[in-house]
Formats: sequence, structure tokens, C-alpha cells
Amino acid sequence: MSGLFSISVTIIFILNIFLAIALIFLERRDPTATWAWLLVLFFIPLFGFIIYLFLGRQLRKKHLFRWEGRNRIGIEQLIDYQIEAIEEDAFEFRLDDTAHYKDMIYLHLRNNHAVLTQDNNVQIFNDGVEKFDALLKDLENAKDHIHFQYYILRLDSLGKRILDVLIRKAKQGVKVRVLFDDIGSRGLRISHLKELIAVGGEVAAFFPAVLPLINPRLNYRNHRKIVVIDGRVGYVGGFNVGDEYLGLNKKFGYWRDTHLRIEGSAIHPLQTRFILDWNQASEKHNIEYAERYFPAIPRKGTVGLQIVSSGPDAQWEQIKDGYLKMIFLAKEYIYIQTPYFIPDVSFLDALRIACLSGVDVRIMIPNKPDHMFVYWATYSNVGKLLEAGARVYIYENGFLHAKKIVVDDELSTVGTANIDVRSFKLNFEINAFIYDREKSHELAELFEQDMQLSTELTYEAYKNRTRIVKIKESVSRLLSPIL
Repeated sequence: MSGLFSISVTIIFILNIFLAIALIFLERRDPTATWAWLLVLFFIPLFGFIIYLFLGRQLRKKHLFRWEGRNRIGIEQLIDYQIEAIEEDAFEFRLDDTAHYKDMIYLHLRNNHAVLTQDNNVQIFNDGVEKFDALLKDLENAKDHIHFQYYILRLDSLGKRILDVLIRKAKQGVKVRVLFDDIGSRGLRISHLKELIAVGGEVAAFFPAVLPLINPRLNYRNHRKIVVIDGRVGYVGGFNVGDEYLGLNKKFGYWRDTHLRIEGSAIHPLQTRFILDWNQASEKHNIEYAERYFPAIPRKGTVGLQIVSSGPDAQWEQIKDGYLKMIFLAKEYIYIQTPYFIPDVSFLDALRIACLSGVDVRIMIPNKPDHMFVYWATYSNVGKLLEAGARVYIYENGFLHAKKIVVDDELSTVGTANIDVRSFKLNFEINAFIYDREKSHELAELFEQDMQLSTELTYEAYKNRTRIVKIKESVSRLLSPIL
């Protein structure tokens, strides 16, 4: 028995050595993440190896998202035109609000092929009941197609209400496609939506489990929330589908989030993103180009928008780069709302420099953890910024899930990306970057209203935290590169 134990220990040790060599020499990881994984492997050898199999493996990026229709809608030509026009100082900006941020627009064009659209109407939701009432109404009015994508899709009361509408619209001849993330929507299977499939709807799961109840890809999840209706109305933001997003979960209470309803030309890049995700996930029902998905859209408003997506398939961290650029451009204030604040050193340094430069930096985080280690890592990181002069608010009116940044009443972003390594590097995310004074001011006002429902965490209070809290922070901070 002891001999078998010795052999097992030796095998585990050898596996750890080979895995450590692979981490250091074969995988081009961030050094901080590499050290974190090495600590996990050598301090908890057997379980560390298992954790790595589920969380540590890198993604094969080649040909992950493909769609031949991109050329048909002229997106490549439009990108080239916008880049060249900005380089030659010949781009026609309809509003000064937009022109003021042309270098940021240029960044997203080159970094993410994110075309600028300047004819959008944007409605902001921060309440789940209002958001889903509007969404259900738009779904009821669908005439041609509904493209419906969520990270979390629950078949609870809200989910069934939406599913009933989707089934009814499919019976009427509307083409309905539903895409959900297999890990985010735990317990949901394509077979659970068989009634929708029976009437012509199509359903796909992103990176589904290889074996029942076992999905080795705990990382690289599709965290995007996209709805496109008839190629004319779109939704993007932080709300998923479930009763808790209506404030009906006793653990979290009221759910504070931010979501956008968009009409205008920004629907075309939003539609493109859905189709790319759908074609990756659906083996049998790939979407081919059709004009019905990209109808001519009359001018709906004056809001400038870029739809920016990011993920582990990309060379750079596009949404994080956009966040950093916003911080660099700030002159007066930066308002940040995020449920998780676990940024890398570059992000923390950028905010620290902004604080020390006299910019009013305010960060709002929830008072209720939904992931304990993440919560204490967040607490540790905001503590670092308090000393530099940042103001930190703990939201007390339920759970704060909004992913929002506002700068100087002129520039803002709303989407799915949290301020953490997972959103920057591991998940597939999508954000709308907004170049509009009115909408940015509206988002700033909502932040200031939330301040009235928050407790300010002062530097003195943070310094006086208990020893237990300090230990929790230290452990969580050590693990933060892989959380």
C-alpha cells in the first residue's frame, strides 16, 4: 500500500514538473498569472492539477469566429474608410462631442474594427422590471427575426414569460434563434427548449459540455448579452435572464444593473457580433448573409456609438484598452460602477495617476458578495486607491451588477465587461462606447443617485479593518490573477 502511495506521489510530482515547464516555456502567459498557477500546482499538487485542467488551459484561437457575410455588408470597406478619413483629418463628425474623442475612436477602429455610427437613439435602463417590460414589448412586435443571446438564461418565471413570447412569434413565422452559455446557464439544456424548436426556433449552447454535467471549459465563457430584433432594435448590457434580475432573489434583494436599448446603425455591428457567435456555436444552422438581417435604417438620433467586443481569441484586450483610454482622457472626473474590481497593475496605476493628477475618481462596488474570494480581492484593490485620493462607495440597496464608466459628462461605456482579469482576458465580452454629452450626463446622474444609496468607504475606515479581513484580502489578492 505504501509502495502504491509512493508511486502516486511520484507521478503527481512529475506531472507538476511537466506542467510547470509548459506554463513557463510553452504558454505565453502574463508573468503574474504564471506565478499564481505555479503556486497552486506546488502547494496543492493533486487538486492544483485538476483545477488547472478546468481553469488553466489556454484557448486555441484559430478560426474560432468565421462568417463570410462580413464582406457582403461592406464592413471592411467602411472600416478602411473611417481609418483613412481620421488619419487625413477628413472624417465628418456630426457632433463636437464625438469629434473631441477621435483618437479613442481611431483606437477602437484599429484595435477591434469597431465602426463608428452617429445616428443612434439610446435608452438607458437601470431597473430590471423596466428593461424586461421594454424587451417583451419589442419581442411581441417582431416581424422578421429575433436573435437572442444571454450568458445566463433561466427557465424560471421571467424565462418562461420570454420563452412563451418566442414560441408564439416562431409560430407566426418569425425566425427565432436563442444562444446561451453552457456554464452560465447551468442546468439548461437544448432539450429544455424543445417546444421552441418544434415550431421552427433554433437553439445553440456556447462551448457545451463534452460529457453530461462535466464541462472542462470553465474559462472562455461567452459573457455577452445581445438581442437584435428585425435588424432594427438592439439590446446590450449587464442584465441576464432570471427572476433575480427583477429583484426577486432574497439573497441579493434589489438588482441594480445597467442596460441599453439601441435604435440606429449601431444595430449592424451588434447583429454581426451575434452572427459570429451563433455560427461558432451552431453546427447545423449557420447563418448566411441576407439583406433581412441588415436592413436600411432611417436616422433615429444623434448618439455616437462604437460596439466593441473582446475575448481570448483576440491579440489585444480591446475593452480594457478602451477603459484605459477613457482614464487617460479624463480631465474632471471618472465614475466607475462594477461588481468586481480586480484589475491588473496597468489599470490600477492609471487610476492612481488620475487621482494624483487631480481627477475626481469615484468607484462603486456592491456590499454583497456573490463570489467570496472575488469580493475580498475587490475590497483590497479599492483600498489601494483610497490612499491616492479615490472615493469608494459601497452600494447598500441590493446587489450592484452594473458595468459602467463615465468620464467628464461626455464619454461613457456600458456593457458586459467587469473590471477584472476574467473579463479582460478570459471571457467573451461586448461593450457600447458612447460619445454623447446628454447620455453620458444621464449615466453620471444615475451614479450620483446611487451614491445616496451607498456608504462611503473612507481611508481611515479601511485602515481600521479587522485582522480577519486583512487575511481574507491577502489570500484573495494572491489568487486574483486566476479568479
